[in-house]
Amino acid sequence: MLSQAVEDYLKTIYTLQGEEAASTSDIARAMDVSSASVTNMVKRLASMGFVEYQSYKGVTLTGSGEKIALEIIRHHRLLELYLKEMMGYSWEKLHEEAEHLEHHISEEFEDKIEEMLGYPTHDPHGDPIPTRDGKIAAPANNPLANADTGIPLMIHRVSDQDPELLTYLESIGLMPRATLQIAGKAPFNGPLTLHIDDAEHVIGHNIASHIFVAPIEEEVS
Repeated sequence: MLSQAVEDYLKTIYTLQGEEAASTSDIARAMDVSSASVTNMVKRLASMGFVEYQSYKGVTLTGSGEKIALEIIRHHRLLELYLKEMMGYSWEKLHEEAEHLEHHISEEFEDKIEEMLGYPTHDPHGDPIPTRDGKIAAPANNPLANADTGIPLMIHRVSDQDPELLTYLESIGLMPRATLQIAGKAPFNGPLTLHIDDAEHVIGHNIASHIFVAPIEEEVS
């Protein structure tokens, strides 16, 4: 059994590393711990074979480290979907509850949740859920702020970093699978006017940068 701290570090490194190594300062910032604590844990993870680490060059997961990280992410995203859709949790409580539970569910419980939810591929925010064998689809990454006007769009993903923003987006129908068009864009990163169903909404450019879309004609089911 791995400790919760080890699992949290591996998950954080996975989300940060992208195409390059995750820096210890970014890990410290994301986990709200000191840089010294990160360095000590990273050295421990390297000794366990979960990461590769060189001073001043950052941290990358090994194959075994990535497998564990994806399993925890799978738990988290299945739990978020279950808590949201089956139990009616608010966005404010959803992430924290899933963070706690993700370390403690069995494979049997994980399978049961997946079955009850109809074998979903994405969580409530539109982030892809890793498969049991450790595969994960690429997340949608085309911001609404960059999309063209007058084209039918579908929302694929919304940022999950701010519960208040999620509550607002949900209240005006800007959630994954919703369709819309941009009716107009103000210059110099000004607000966007959106048509959502029969309603018109105006949102700021910054908010639009946290919503990720694709033209409906490119939608792949």
